[in-house]
Amino acid sequence: MVLCASLMIPTQCLGRHICLPEEHVALFIFGDSIIDAGNNNYINTTTVLQANVWPYGESYFKYPSGRPSDGRLIPDFIAEYLKLPLIPPYLHPGYHRYTDGANFASAGAGALVETRRGLVIDLHTQFHYFEKMERLLRQKLGEAETKTLLSRAVYLISIGTNDYLVTFANSSTLQYSYSREEYVDMVIGNMTTVIKEIHKKGGRKFAFLNLEPAGCIPLAKAIKPEIGGACLEELTALVKLHNKALSHVLQILETQLKGFKYSHADLYTFVTERINDPLKYGFKEGKKACCGSGSYRENLNCGKGTLTEDYKLCGNPSEYVFFDAAHPTEKAYQQLAKLMWDGELNVTWPYGIKALIEDK
Repeated sequence: MVLCASLMIPTQCLGRHICLPEEHVALFIFGDSIIDAGNNNYINTTTVLQANVWPYGESYFKYPSGRPSDGRLIPDFIAEYLKLPLIPPYLHPGYHRYTDGANFASAGAGALVETRRGLVIDLHTQFHYFEKMERLLRQKLGEAETKTLLSRAVYLISIGTNDYLVTFANSSTLQYSYSREEYVDMVIGNMTTVIKEIHKKGGRKFAFLNLEPAGCIPLAKAIKPEIGGACLEELTALVKLHNKALSHVLQILETQLKGFKYSHADLYTFVTERINDPLKYGFKEGKKACCGSGSYRENLNCGKGTLTEDYKLCGNPSEYVFFDAAHPTEKAYQQLAKLMWDGELNVTWPYGIKALIEDK
């Protein structure tokens, strides 16, 4: 007989001696650096794609946790709302509590296998890790319990920015090989394939972020220094095409896939508003990063300065929208996670994540 100890919380006991709250919802995370808890610490990659040095983590963890920010990321706050512990990177050798979820995201990754191939965990490989984890869950919990866990879970997906950033690399021929529309269709097509595969495995509740205005983040100034304080409009144009296509495909999937429900957060507008009017949202600086080098701290060398160019660090990251050239601060992520959880429908639609999990 298995006894579940609880403080007046109804519980369900799965498999062998695993007791969870009856309303337990796991969180599975797929994507790139804005939701990566540190998987790149465990792969052979470049230091630019890792956040395992100080001052990353300074505001919350007080050590570099592998998250590319000064503290927690969106999934950390969503996990808190779901009454879960923080979800570590899937590749962390000590982590096996998959009943809470898993984080497969990888900084620098794209939906396309070709995006930074060999240096990141692309979206398809992230899904293969999910399949491996799902097989372990079935062995541990049995078929019925695993099906229940996977159908109640939230699948958080945020990917695509890197697929467009790499087309601006000096050696890239991608922008000459395809039209902008063809390239966006390839990215969205790969995302759609993985969404359908997760659905086949039993996933029903999905949370998506569209892409930020990548041409307006500090990093864009390093890609094309001559733009000065302006935005790299060619990059933002690709992002806008992607966001329109993603919105369209999610509406189609809702009609095609049985039980498919989703939350779609408008990261593009969220970031644009804070870049343009930081004071309104409790920040002092919206265009310049807290950590890095260059006029806008647009170089991704936070914590990784060289003899020729050392990085600078601001005194208070919570005054900044961006912590480094490409990634927001914990404060910005906390604001976004709250809006994703139960914000207005003009930010997160057709459901917030809270409404998504309450919908039976």
